[in-house]
Amino acid sequence: MTPTSSHRSMPEPSQLGSLRTYQAPLWGQASWQTASTFLLYIAALTASYESLRISVWLTLVLALPVSGLIVRIFMLQHDCGHGSLFPSKRINGLVGLACSLVTLTPFAYWRRLHARHHGSWNNLDTRGVPADFFSDCLTVSEYADLGRVRRWLYRATHHPALMHFLLPPVVFILLYRIPFDTPAICRRERLSVATLDLALVAVAGLLIYLFGIKAVLLVNAPPLCLAAIIGIWLFSVQHRFEDALWSSGEDWSSSEASLHGASHLKLPAVLQWFSGNIGLHHIHHLRPGIPNYRLQACQDGCPEVTGMAHTLSLRDAFRAPSFALWDENLRRMVDFPR
Repeated sequence: MTPTSSHRSMPEPSQLGSLRTYQAPLWGQASWQTASTFLLYIAALTASYESLRISVWLTLVLALPVSGLIVRIFMLQHDCGHGSLFPSKRINGLVGLACSLVTLTPFAYWRRLHARHHGSWNNLDTRGVPADFFSDCLTVSEYADLGRVRRWLYRATHHPALMHFLLPPVVFILLYRIPFDTPAICRRERLSVATLDLALVAVAGLLIYLFGIKAVLLVNAPPLCLAAIIGIWLFSVQHRFEDALWSSGEDWSSSEASLHGASHLKLPAVLQWFSGNIGLHHIHHLRPGIPNYRLQACQDGCPEVTGMAHTLSLRDAFRAPSFALWDENLRRMVDFPR
C-alpha cells in the first residue's frame, strides 16, 4: 500500500542546502548547448525542405528529430524563464525570445503562467488555474458529488486521447496566439504575445514566399504538433503518476511536493538529451535555479535527497495519463471508477 504523506521520507535542511552547489549557471555550457541545439534544428529543418524533392514520406520521417529539437529548444526557453540558463538576466531574456520563435510560446507571457505553477503544484487548495489544466485533477469524493452530466463532461475532457493528442497542438499553435488568463494590467506579458504573433506572421510569410504554402505546412506542421504532444505529456505525467502526492492547507510544503508530487522520469540517454533533462523534475522543483545541464550532476551528487523521489520508468509514464483522480483515503492517484 502506498504510504501516507506523514510516512514519506524527507531530507534534513542541511541536506537540501547541498543542492545549491549546482545552482550557478555556466557560460560555456549554456553557450554550447544553445548554439549546438539551434544549429542542429536549422540543419534538420533545411534537410526537411530538401527531402520534399525526394519523398514526402522522408519529410515526415524527419519530423521526428525536428520535433525532438523543438522540445529541447523549449527546455532552453524554460530555463531562460527561470533565469537559470545563463548567468546574465539580459542574455536569458534574449535567448528566451529566440526560442519562442521556434516553440510558438510567448516568452514573458508563458513565464508568468509557469511561475504560478511553481507556486502551487499538487496543492488541492490552488487548483483551477487554466495553464495547469494538464496537471490538475479532482478528488474521488469531488468526482462522486458531481451530477451525471458533469461527471461525463469531466471524464470526456480528461480522456487521454483528448488531453495528450488533440489539445496540445491547439494550445501551442492557436491558444498561445491570444493572452488568455492574463489581466489587462500585465502589459508586458500581453505585448509578448502580440510581438511574437507579428514575428511568426513575418517568418511564415517569408517561408511561404520561398517554398510555397504546401511545403511550409508539410515541413513545419507535423513536428510542431508532435513536439506539443511530447511536451505536454512530459509535463503532465510527472505530476499525475500513481504515487504522486497531493496535499492541502498547512500539509502542503514545496519540499515535500517536489520530492513526492513530482517524479524522476528515467529516460534513455537520447530521450534525456532531447528533453533537456526535464525528467529530473523533482530536482527542478526543489531548486528551479539549477540549469538543465547540471541536473544530472545534482542527481548523482546528492543521492541522500534526490533518491527520495519516486522513479518512473518509460513504461510507468505511458500508464500515467490514465490516473485522473486523487484518492484521499488511499493517498494515491487512481483511474476513473468503472
